[in-house]
Amino acid sequence: MRIGLITPEPEHPLLAATSALLAEEHLVEALDPAGTEPAGPLADVYLLKSRTERALVLARELERRGAPVVNTAAATALCQDRTAMAELALRAGLPFAATRTVGPLSAWASGASFSSPVVVKSRYSRRGDLVARVDDAVRLRELACEWPQEPVVVQQFTPNSGWDHKLWAIGDQVFAALRRSELSPGGRGPNRPLVVDELPAGWAGLVRSVGTAFALDVYGVDIIDAGGGTPLIVDVNAFPGVRGQSGAPEALAALALRRAAGRK
Repeated sequence: MRIGLITPEPEHPLLAATSALLAEEHLVEALDPAGTEPAGPLADVYLLKSRTERALVLARELERRGAPVVNTAAATALCQDRTAMAELALRAGLPFAATRTVGPLSAWASGASFSSPVVVKSRYSRRGDLVARVDDAVRLRELACEWPQEPVVVQQFTPNSGWDHKLWAIGDQVFAALRRSELSPGGRGPNRPLVVDELPAGWAGLVRSVGTAFALDVYGVDIIDAGGGTPLIVDVNAFPGVRGQSGAPEALAALALRRAAGRK
């Protein structure tokens, strides 16, 4: 079978390891979204590990021509808009953080008032976007000076341990780790291993419910423990890195082959 990788970074550890597994019996081709549209026969499946507009345009064109793309362009784009993400999650009954869309940061900051900490995030998720805890007007003014025209969403800060549960799914298989939150005083830290069986009851099933609601096959879900094992979802990501997770390349290779076989 032919497997296409839509990515500018085919050497990414997850993709490289998956490609090595597939290349033993199949043809793996990397497509740089910044390049020209591929000519000739379509691959049997494409793995979309890029969120740039050019990558989404390429994925939509391949879908239009009949190729399966994992994840679809539509599902990938939806996860970049935190407003749409929150609306869909709440409609699906998922425990997602209540999210307000307030427009450009400077305009909102000029009249904002709040009595407890909030989390301010870029509306459009991307590398290097804004995610910050705001405890007072001074901090809010600082952010407004740095990001005056940034469209943002606001979430009430939920007290927690300071550790994010980083959960990933590839098909039905769930992987887990702990990471010090970027909102904690010490800032983001490295991942710590976490066995899925050590998660609070129901969390692995919740991750799979996110995949169903968002029509995702490869995705990440950031969850905080709001107390007593009560999950609160704060972000959903399409095709994250899933670095350092034993079995992840094997799961991705198997998923790619299943989707390719389904097309045939």
